[in-house]
Amino acid sequence: MMMARKQDVRIPTYNISVVGLSGTEKEKGQCGIGKSCLCNRFVRPSADEFHLDHTSVLSTSDFGGRVVNNDHFLYWGEVGRSLEDCVECKMHVVEQTEFIDDQTFQPHRSTTLQPYIKRAAATKLASAEKLMYFCTDQLGLEQDFEQKQMPDGKLLIDGFLLGIDVSRGMNRNFDDQLKFVSNLYNQLAKTKKPIVVVLTKCDEGVERYIRDAHTFALSKKNLQVVETSARSNVNVDLAFSTLVQLIDKSRGKTKIIPYFEALKQQSQQIATAKDKYEWLVSRIVKNHNENWLSVSRKMQASPEYQDYVYLEGTQKAKKLFLQHIHRLKHEHIERRRKLYLAALPLAFEALIPNLDEIDHLSCIKAKKLLETKPEFLKWFVVLEETPWDATSHIDNMENERIPFDLMDTVPAEQLYEAHLEKLRNERKRAEMRRAFKENLETSPFITPGKPWEEARSFIMNEDFYQWLEESVYMDIYGKHQKQIIDKAKEEFQELLLEYSELFYELELDAKPSKEKMGVIQDVLGEEQRFKALQKLQAERDALILKHIHFVYHPTKETCPSCPACVDAKIEHLVSSRFIRPSDRNQKNSLSDPNIDRINLVILGKDGLARELANEIRALCTNDDKYVIDGKMYELSLRPIEGNVRLPVNSFQTPTFEPHGCLCLYNSKESLSYVVESIEKSRESTLGRRDNHLAHLPLTLILVNKRGDTSGETLHSLIQQGQQVASKLQCVFLDPASAGIGYGRNINEKQISQVLKGLLDSKRNLNLVSSTASIKDLADVDLRIVMCLMCGDPFSADDILFPVLQSQTCKSSHCGSNNSVLLELPIGLHKKRIELSILSYHSSFSIRKSRLVHGYIVFYSAKRKASLAMLRAFLCEVQDIIPIQLVALTDGAIDVLDNDLSREQLTEGEEIAQEIDGRFTSIPCSQPQHKLEIFHPFFKDVVDKKNIIEATHMYDNAAEACSTTEEVFNSPRAGSPLCNSNLQDSEEDIETPSYSMFREDTPLPSLSKDHSKLSMELEGNDGLSFIMSNFESKLNNKVPPPVKPKPPVHFEITKGDLSYLDQGHRDGQRKSVSSSTWLPPDGFDPSDYAEPMDAVVKPRNEEENIYSVPHDSTQGKIITIRNINKAQSNGSGNGSDSEMDTSSLERGRKVSIVSKPVLYRTRCSRLGRFASYRTSFSVGSDDELGPIRKKEEDQASQGYKGDNAVIPYETDEDPRRRNILRSLRRNTKKPKPKPRPSITKATWESNYFGVPLTTVVTPEKPIPVFIERCIEYIEATGLSTEGIYRVSGNKSEMESLQRQFDQDHNLDLAEKDFTVNTVAGAMKSFFSELPDPLVPYNMQIDLVEAHKINDREQKLHALKEVLKKFPKENHEVFKYVISHLNKVSHNNKVNLMTSENLSICFWPTLMRPDFSTMDALTATRTYQTIIELFIQQCPFFFHNRPISEPPGAAPSSPSALASTVPFLTSTPVTSQPSPPQSPPPTPQSPMQPLLPSQLQAEHTL
Repeated sequence: MMMARKQDVRIPTYNISVVGLSGTEKEKGQCGIGKSCLCNRFVRPSADEFHLDHTSVLSTSDFGGRVVNNDHFLYWGEVGRSLEDCVECKMHVVEQTEFIDDQTFQPHRSTTLQPYIKRAAATKLASAEKLMYFCTDQLGLEQDFEQKQMPDGKLLIDGFLLGIDVSRGMNRNFDDQLKFVSNLYNQLAKTKKPIVVVLTKCDEGVERYIRDAHTFALSKKNLQVVETSARSNVNVDLAFSTLVQLIDKSRGKTKIIPYFEALKQQSQQIATAKDKYEWLVSRIVKNHNENWLSVSRKMQASPEYQDYVYLEGTQKAKKLFLQHIHRLKHEHIERRRKLYLAALPLAFEALIPNLDEIDHLSCIKAKKLLETKPEFLKWFVVLEETPWDATSHIDNMENERIPFDLMDTVPAEQLYEAHLEKLRNERKRAEMRRAFKENLETSPFITPGKPWEEARSFIMNEDFYQWLEESVYMDIYGKHQKQIIDKAKEEFQELLLEYSELFYELELDAKPSKEKMGVIQDVLGEEQRFKALQKLQAERDALILKHIHFVYHPTKETCPSCPACVDAKIEHLVSSRFIRPSDRNQKNSLSDPNIDRINLVILGKDGLARELANEIRALCTNDDKYVIDGKMYELSLRPIEGNVRLPVNSFQTPTFEPHGCLCLYNSKESLSYVVESIEKSRESTLGRRDNHLAHLPLTLILVNKRGDTSGETLHSLIQQGQQVASKLQCVFLDPASAGIGYGRNINEKQISQVLKGLLDSKRNLNLVSSTASIKDLADVDLRIVMCLMCGDPFSADDILFPVLQSQTCKSSHCGSNNSVLLELPIGLHKKRIELSILSYHSSFSIRKSRLVHGYIVFYSAKRKASLAMLRAFLCEVQDIIPIQLVALTDGAIDVLDNDLSREQLTEGEEIAQEIDGRFTSIPCSQPQHKLEIFHPFFKDVVDKKNIIEATHMYDNAAEACSTTEEVFNSPRAGSPLCNSNLQDSEEDIETPSYSMFREDTPLPSLSKDHSKLSMELEGNDGLSFIMSNFESKLNNKVPPPVKPKPPVHFEITKGDLSYLDQGHRDGQRKSVSSSTWLPPDGFDPSDYAEPMDAVVKPRNEEENIYSVPHDSTQGKIITIRNINKAQSNGSGNGSDSEMDTSSLERGRKVSIVSKPVLYRTRCSRLGRFASYRTSFSVGSDDELGPIRKKEEDQASQGYKGDNAVIPYETDEDPRRRNILRSLRRNTKKPKPKPRPSITKATWESNYFGVPLTTVVTPEKPIPVFIERCIEYIEATGLSTEGIYRVSGNKSEMESLQRQFDQDHNLDLAEKDFTVNTVAGAMKSFFSELPDPLVPYNMQIDLVEAHKINDREQKLHALKEVLKKFPKENHEVFKYVISHLNKVSHNNKVNLMTSENLSICFWPTLMRPDFSTMDALTATRTYQTIIELFIQQCPFFFHNRPISEPPGAAPSSPSALASTVPFLTSTPVTSQPSPPQSPPPTPQSPMQPLLPSQLQAEHTL
């Protein structure tokens, strides 16, 4: 076999001839067998180059053209292919056919006159200049197609493809075709060339024909058969490659794939290409207005487009594009339709919202009605062409109006019907809601707090369920309940105000006793407004406690009328009427009203102050303004580096008043400079009236040192700084130890923290108003207080208009925003009157503390609470002070028509008559009254001025010199000054009820004539002399019928005097550290909750030791010893009998000297609850001390002083008498009383105050309450500053425990309790346990273990003691200590280190007996033990190694001793502990340090 090869030997070339049935229509039928389509698909496989119509009927000219070239074969051209073995080859394809003359329909005459069978078997073909054939259109137009000649004009055939048409051909018999093919095969076989049988048109093939063709091939030497379809492009390449394999025996054998398998592969390929092409179209074509020409250009380079066009052709690609465009357009129209249909209900609601107008209209009539509406064109557009979706309106995106022809569609009609139905349903639902609300309002079964489950059966019926869901009714019911609950609470609050006399007579403090709460509930129990909250007992009790808090600590914030408190209104009116100098200066200094000013002194040696000032200024804006919490503040810095006694380095200048001071040090020298400068500054201001530098907030900061020249260690500097901070009682910051370098790396967060503290201190100082001094008093003739009731239905503007608009009204010099000066002619002379305009609750605090010449008291004639507050106020006013009662009415008609107004007016007149006061009524509906109506009252005040001032002077002098026993037993001794200007806070509630000195007693406001006497009072160092000197003159005091304590002498240092002196001058109740910043890491005892809250303090009448918490230093215990026990009886400090004699003598002097009494004794309408005043023992509500036997004897014998009230009347209500009798305590034999509860005082609990074993189980070893509290704190409060140090609100703590007592599943997060409230309640749980969490018998072992000097051995010994704890105690103790350890890890944020936490918690967890000296002196040991447990929690409870001790060492005993202001001089002897008390505690390390000659003892 010879192969024709081209010159290029590297790529083999094969010449293949395609033969098959050909001839006239008679021979081959109406169509050929598909030889041309097979060649076309192989040579030009692209779908766009494939043609189905290849005719063999030609004209003579076409037959003679260069393409046919008078030959009966066609040259299809040269094709390159890569075979299966990846070898390139070339193939020349020739089709043997027979062309028919279109005139004669006979074969054209060619150069060779042989028949087709012989001609087709030729292996040598020659035709000079014969062109390659493309399609029929090429004939006659050869110049328009590529002209490629058959190579060399001749070809040598290498193999044959014998085609057999297996389709059902028209006018052709398949058997005849097989005969023709058989003859043709015989002729081809003679050439010895390879032959492959190709079955064409298999896509239309007949199964029998295919089978016969395969039979034929088997009969002819097992010929290879390939089933093809040129139309579907199936197995075309396979047919040619199979022949090439037969031609070149060196190639691998080609696998013959059956037609249907190959068709499946081809179909999958086409489907994949189609999917990719459709994805390409959807990605490129987004708008339905795109055209094929521009899109096809964009897609031309994309392989997805090329592949699909190659397989299916451009026309099919365009068809898919047009389908996508149609889909986009349809989607666009549908979107527009949905928008229109969505807007149609809105159009209906806007144009035809009235059901009465369209209730009976059809859609067609409603359409006409719509056209008549004024806003029709706002919603609809009328198009000239319809329908709208066939017009260009679909592309008008700017016009969102609804095409009006849309109303003719079915969906629009359905929407109109839905609109009708909606209006009808809404009308019905509204009727149902209205009917339901009416049922709620009229039903007697619906009361405040009644659950829906209980109320549902009374108010629901079938109609309600039919039209509305139950959730709707529940929502309406909830809103109704809120309304009636709010109304009931308002009415109950008004009821509490109507019983103001009761609350003030009970002398309640922040922690009312159970007995007093019982009296309140018993008195109010029959009131309907009390019963209205029967189902809301917890909230009702909370309201009572809140009101008690208001009574005990009245401020603008705690006022029930807040924010409409009278004090706030008056301050606004007065400040708007006058521009005070201080306000003017502030206004001039600050151009922006939203900017406050902070004046900061920076004290530091060797350039430290200047460098820090520059760093802070770098953090400010260009105009020296600093942003704190989103607000701008003007920051003024004063760096000081020299001698502060020089004017140039003074802390304060005429134009600069400091608000705080930053003290910087980086060495011992710079620290010494800070201490000396502070002491010099404080000494220079001693004795000044404006001595605010003594309490200037300080912050001590350790900064990085620029080069280490002295070899000082950071640790020693920190220790020294902490000791100095403790001495100065200021904040200590050591950013250097935390890696925060000073200079170019200052911590802006810490600077902001310091400035925030300054702002808080500044606000507190600005809010405190001091009592007018003697000099201020000399500037005015009379001091009048005008009292108004908060919440009265009258405007304060109308009442005060005559006062503020008077020409004689001027600004008050004392700087108060609630006082003015009046110059009025009274008698023959003009008088300067200082008129203080206050609310009643602010006025209560000044009845005894301030000099007041008269009161003008207003009340509303239509409000019971207003007159009740007036009565409560007048009860404690001395009868020598003139009173002007003013009743406010709506007019004469109101008085005639309103029974309440008439009664109130009558009662006011009767009170005025009984107290010899003046009474007038002012109708507020008429023009404002004039000041002339008060002139008779002013004249009365002038007449009594002298006696009032003298009495006030003597009273205050006596109070300043009274014995400590009277102070200790006064329920109000430790109460804060009740001033409305004081800031309300939770700490106020926590103020202890005892005080060593009467710090809340202001300096008597004396006239100039009394200055000498005041100097004597200040300079005299003996209290007994003053008592004997004034005993005959004091006519307004009845001594308490209790055994007096001997006078106590104190040795007070210079520093101590400065604080006492300052406290008396300011007239405010201040503690030593009340206005300083507290150190975050150092121990400041005044910063912690009172340890005595958690311990038992049994009293013994025979003991001479009195242990009380000192008011100015919370957390300390002062032990006062009687060192004058052997004094003579003449000193007035003898036995009980002497005290009784002295009392009787003073009682007899009353008949000789006419002394002033309280108005309650002169008016029968005042003091109607006075019987409750003497029903309770003297002492705070929390720890009612034992009533002295003498008091009972005097009460039983009918003893009464002039101010005393008879406890029981013979005709008194027996029920009340029984209540009062039950409140008395039998104190003849004092016994150790059970632990008092801090919060749980008004209800009997089964959870709080019970043994620990009753609230835990083996499955739940932690009490649920403790678990809930700690989980809440760890979730929300670990970053709370001062957690466990800042006390929570007592009323909220009680409410929390009460609610938990009722529901153990209480969710603290939902109830919105503050973190401090939850923390306080948790501590209260432990303090109420019958036995402490750390058992008493274990405390001895713990102390013994703590004595071990070796640290590691000490910790192991403590761990062994822990193992001896009862299981319940151990599990709870482990849980609590682990929690405190977690809290201490956040000390950088919450400022609570393990030391601070141990100070707060050790009294609660260990509860030692403070009546023994051992416990008092060993408190530091207890605290250190708890601190070790917190620090080493992983070691004690989780088997971890011992951690390293913290860097800062605890304060030394000497440092602690230096902070003790009072010490005792008598030796200490331990008293035997009572039964069930804690065991004796080993002697504290501090005890040897206490000098024996000092007189009072302090322990921490």
